[in-house]
Amino acid sequence: MATLSPTTMRSNVTQILTKAFQISATADAIKTYGRAKETAYQMGKALKEIKRDQERAFVGVSQAAVTGTASAARKMASIDQQITNSTDAGSNATDPLTEAKLLVAGQDAFEKGSDPSVLMVKPADGLIIAGFTAASGRNREFASTKTLVNVIDLYVGPFGEYKVVLNRHQLTTHAFLIDPSMFKQVVLRPYTRTLLAKNGDSDRHQIVAEISCKHMSFADSHMITGLS
Repeated sequence: MATLSPTTMRSNVTQILTKAFQISATADAIKTYGRAKETAYQMGKALKEIKRDQERAFVGVSQAAVTGTASAARKMASIDQQITNSTDAGSNATDPLTEAKLLVAGQDAFEKGSDPSVLMVKPADGLIIAGFTAASGRNREFASTKTLVNVIDLYVGPFGEYKVVLNRHQLTTHAFLIDPSMFKQVVLRPYTRTLLAKNGDSDRHQIVAEISCKHMSFADSHMITGLS
């Protein structure tokens, strides 16, 4: 009879993201080129900023979960803390991304039962991946067009097909081979705008959300670490 392994319970915490802005009554009353009301324009900017903060909390920093105290805010565990399997870029402290290391990572992910479909890298590594086509024995077909294309959107290797996605906010030392279906954004409190106490002739607004990132299985997906 087979011996069943008990389920390993994983946990994370929610992190509060907030952004505040202040608009004078005069700014909302006057006509401004490119927008109807200053409040709506500034709220749109604040939402973009807080979504950028969310992306950074997911993949732009390496942070363990912090439960929080009266003096320290709660922090979610970033994605790199939720992926068990990794391949080091090289023997030095930092090394450039290579196709050889990508193949090692892809093989390890495949052998451990993962099916990553996305290779997420920083912009500089996008240039390296575009250079994979220059390897000996590879040919690129050019149609009769005046457009020069020097990009790889889909990498097809022996262990799977990976859509190459650039992320300007992710850790520059990491490349992620992920299965997006295994990651979930969990929301305790959705993005909400609150009107704060009035400050003189100005209105103060605050956008708040409480969210986290859930990885369905820490043994799924893969990452290449120690990149220069």
